[in-house]
Amino acid sequence: MATLVAIGYPDESTAAEASLEANRLARDMIIQPDAIAVIVRDREGKFHVTTNHHAVGGGATWGMFWGLLFGMLFFIPFLGMAVGAGLGALTGKIAKGAINKDFQERIREELKPGTSALFLVVEQVTPDRAVEALSRFGGTVLKSSLPKDVEDELQEALHGAVATSR
Repeated sequence: MATLVAIGYPDESTAAEASLEANRLARDMIIQPDAIAVIVRDREGKFHVTTNHHAVGGGATWGMFWGLLFGMLFFIPFLGMAVGAGLGALTGKIAKGAINKDFQERIREELKPGTSALFLVVEQVTPDRAVEALSRFGGTVLKSSLPKDVEDELQEALHGAVATSR
């Protein structure tokens, strides 16, 4: 089951630094992320998103996923983005509670102007080593497990077929 993890930081630069560490952890097989994103809310309150997703044919679709997620969480418009029927239906599921309201509220509270957050969609992780490596950055960890049916739909939308259990 994929897990959506968000870690909030009290400044604009730490999430980007932590994302570099998350990429190193992925290369070292400590975490298996499907996608990584950094969102910065600058001092003027504007959002800036940087993504780095798994290169298995779903790059553009992961971009749409992040756009839909951040659009829902922070009311960031994603007008002009072509959304297929599969992701359109998935968006409805996400909006109807696949990502629980508490998680959404905590993310909104965490990302005040002048802050940042690291978002990861993670399949597998070696918790003790990942926590040890990422703990030096501090931050507030927020986590939301995606329900299996939403994960399957996401996998199908991203890769064209439901992924088998790992």
